[in-house]
Amino acid sequence: MVQQLRPCYSISWIRRIDEIPQQSWDALALPLSTPFFEWEWLRNMETSGSAVAKAGWMPNHLTIWREGTLVAAAPLYLKGHSYGEFVFDHQWADLAQRLGIEYYPKLLGMSPFTPAEGYRFLIALGEDEEELTALMVEAIDQFCDHNHISGCNFLYVDPGWRLLMERFGFRPWLHHSYIWQNQGYQTFDDYLVGFNANQRRNIKRERKSVDKSGLRLEALTGEAIPKSLCSLMYAFYGDTCDKFGWWGSKYLTRKFFEQLYPNYLHRVVLVAAYQEGGSQPVGMSFCLFKGDRLYGRYWGAVEEFNHLHFNACYYKPIEWAIANGIQTFDPGAGGRHKKRRGFPATPHHSLHRFYQPRLQQILTTYIEEVNEMEQRQIEAINNNLPLKREK
Repeated sequence: MVQQLRPCYSISWIRRIDEIPQQSWDALALPLSTPFFEWEWLRNMETSGSAVAKAGWMPNHLTIWREGTLVAAAPLYLKGHSYGEFVFDHQWADLAQRLGIEYYPKLLGMSPFTPAEGYRFLIALGEDEEELTALMVEAIDQFCDHNHISGCNFLYVDPGWRLLMERFGFRPWLHHSYIWQNQGYQTFDDYLVGFNANQRRNIKRERKSVDKSGLRLEALTGEAIPKSLCSLMYAFYGDTCDKFGWWGSKYLTRKFFEQLYPNYLHRVVLVAAYQEGGSQPVGMSFCLFKGDRLYGRYWGAVEEFNHLHFNACYYKPIEWAIANGIQTFDPGAGGRHKKRRGFPATPHHSLHRFYQPRLQQILTTYIEEVNEMEQRQIEAINNNLPLKREK
């Protein structure tokens, strides 16, 4: 009987994603339903100066190789703060300070500045996922222990992957986002049917107000997007961030938007608002899509137009989603406006492990109670949506 030998793996920590050939990385990333871990997107984050050490996001990607072939990878960052994550762990940082524990740096797994579900280890099709996951968790534990890292956190994780990682001792923390689901709609009017009469009238009124302002909205994708609109989108994004101060922190650089052209336009949807006779948009929203999923990210306008925000960020993308077979639309962070427009509170999880025993003990003791409170909040939000009541 011939003994089956364990494959010979090698582990490497990568400080720049362009150290890895795009074809090798994307062989792992392209099968995912999310676009936010593809090589071009992550590379743009780094080369544009957006997700770099100077900004408090030091790339520290974990890779597993077998005989020169990349078989697994984890996009990871060493963080010196908690900004740009949209999972607010400041209470853990405050607790650590009171206990005399250094909370930063921490190791973080997510797509930078992108509060969209889907994070997981990237593992080649046909490989033993559990074996490679065990190797990667062991490598992360050793790295954090050796470098005195307080904890490892994975945000907006893939639901199936969460169950696997819980078996390796990571603790889930429940949160919620506001997600639109296509209920088999054929038209925008089909989407309106689910609302109560009052909210249905409100949405129709908000749609008409843009027409009355003399604005025309167009959804542009792929080669229909001129290069000039990428730079203009940064101007809109920057202006919106400036208006909202801390909540609208300007994490992305102009170069990030400009570098979307031309290699990532196949994922981009720009909803552009034009005045009658105008050739330059006066407002614009920026979305990405992959397969049957649409993601809203940023928006802005040269001035306040009544209800343009709702139309550019929600109604026109929903109309485009219905026409293009999109099943899920995640419009981005925040929920005050979204929950009244057909985006129910939808649960998602982050995963956490602390390497300081006192913090880990507190996490283990109280996280279920925290999750139960969050679940009650989700239920309360969804019990108060402006939808038709079943008779």
